[in-house]
Amino acid sequence: QVQLRESGGDSVQAGGSLKLTCILSGEDYSFSMGWFRQAPGKEREGIAAISPTGETYHADSVRGRFTISRDNARLYLQMDSLKPEDTAFYYCAAGGTFMLTTIRQRGKMKVDDFFAMGQGTQVTVSS
Repeated sequence: QVQLRESGGDSVQAGGSLKLTCILSGEDYSFSMGWFRQAPGKEREGIAAISPTGETYHADSVRGRFTISRDNARLYLQMDSLKPEDTAFYYCAAGGTFMLTTIRQRGKMKVDDFFAMGQGTQVTVSS
């Protein structure tokens, strides 16, 4: 059973940076992985995904400010130029090996693309 654990959430001022980390249990690195976020009263939003070979996808809302990367069992989200509207609970997720192709064709990430998700970490950006 795949388990995911996020860390790195914090409170920062607008314009600041944070780096989130997610640790994937086990030794199988063939999964695609991604980051979602959910703000109070809003739907969970897929913001970035990465294939086992390093192919990436970033949603329009974060492209140019956030960068997803991975190193075997660790997934990262570098968040720069943070805005108050980035305030949310951030979750990492694991999905199928070839999920990036589907996401790119659709132009959007869906929760159903992934089969495991972590408990999340809070990011708060103040103005």
